[in-house]
Amino acid sequence: MLTKEDLPACPVATVVELVGNKWRLLIIRNLLQKTCRFNELQKSLYGISQKVLTDNLRSLESSGLVKREVFPEVPPRVEYSLTELGQSLKPMFESISNWGYHYKNYIAGNTNR
Repeated sequence: MLTKEDLPACPVATVVELVGNKWRLLIIRNLLQKTCRFNELQKSLYGISQKVLTDNLRSLESSGLVKREVFPEVPPRVEYSLTELGQSLKPMFESISNWGYHYKNYIAGNTNR
């Protein structure tokens, strides 16, 4: 788990540190929808390698945003979900999604002129 000393002083920089890369944003987006297994996440994130997905899931887990649950089965089943803290990112993702939608409409309106 990260400590306060590990994070930047600026709150915006803190968010960027935690979720500010393409893959982490998309992983969280998918986990806001539902709990996923590793292969399910990898298939839904076109172009992500197994190593990059593993590294990003571990980072999100160590920051307290993602929970990894291993079920005692043969073969073992592992599921990833957002923690309560991770779920608290939902309003931010809704805002990002709305902004992206409006931006796409803006661009579409400007290219038709």
